[in-house]
Amino acid sequence: MNENVRPETMERITTPELAEAFIAEQVDAIRAQVKDQKVLLALSGGVDSSVVAALLIKAIGQQLVCVHVNHGFLRKGEPEQVIQVFRNEMNANLIYVDAVDRFLDKVAGVTDPEQKRHIIGEEFIKVFDEESSKLEGIHFLAQGTIYPDILESERGIKAHHNVGGLPQEMEMELVEPVKLLFKDEVRVVGKALGLPDNMVFRQPFPGPGLAVRCPGAITRDRLEAVRESDAILREEFAKNGLEGKVWQYFTVVPDFKSTGIKNEERSFEWPVIIRAVNTKDAMTATVEDVPFSLLQHITDRITHEVKGVNRVLFDLTPKPTATIEYE
Repeated sequence: MNENVRPETMERITTPELAEAFIAEQVDAIRAQVKDQKVLLALSGGVDSSVVAALLIKAIGQQLVCVHVNHGFLRKGEPEQVIQVFRNEMNANLIYVDAVDRFLDKVAGVTDPEQKRHIIGEEFIKVFDEESSKLEGIHFLAQGTIYPDILESERGIKAHHNVGGLPQEMEMELVEPVKLLFKDEVRVVGKALGLPDNMVFRQPFPGPGLAVRCPGAITRDRLEAVRESDAILREEFAKNGLEGKVWQYFTVVPDFKSTGIKNEERSFEWPVIIRAVNTKDAMTATVEDVPFSLLQHITDRITHEVKGVNRVLFDLTPKPTATIEYE
């Protein structure tokens, strides 16, 4: 039987009772696989890795070593938030790795999105291998792989850093307890594990982070424009009651410029594209009907507060024909 294929008889996890049954099953499976060895977890602070962390803590406690890698593609304030929530509040065994320059150097000049994902995926594994070499008894790598990641990678839609990006020579064995679940099921399991709502219902964030929202060759200034515009969008959605209502929303800064006017002078700068979609399982998605007045206000803020930007566009494309992310 292919372990990466969800059984047709597998019931959709929609209730706390079904989630508890899944948790009990996975706790047993994790203990049987890991035994007395240590597990290294790539903890981004997103929904999937957070739920995996909680599962592993429940199953093996201090045998889990969480590694948070700041690769330079995180949203504004996220590294600080991850440290606060997991190290200070959840008492997790957390290692923080500042690898910003390392990752940016690796993807410098790379324009092909699949190559970009593979480079980031391979570099992730190298970082974890390096961290594991400093520790004793690390034989397992835990990942927040979910079923849409597997399906999209197998169908050739796009590679995922935790599916298509893994090198063949990777020395650690994988632990992927939620790999047959859809996103909505992962959230139900997270609630049953007692994770806070602001973590469980946090909008999903791709493994390569803002790297896939900065199409084309990544530059530090354009990456910063993505980060700052995204922070404005998230702030305004929260202020206007859309946080928690819209499944995923973010900004993209493509690698082209257009003519505009700033301070009564010609400007030649990037556009910011706003993406806001709703979905249940990430396999299809519809576009959120954002009030036009709010879009105008966000546009005003982004064009006046984000360096290097003179236009704001709104993406009206559902999935399909588009994917949720741009790369």
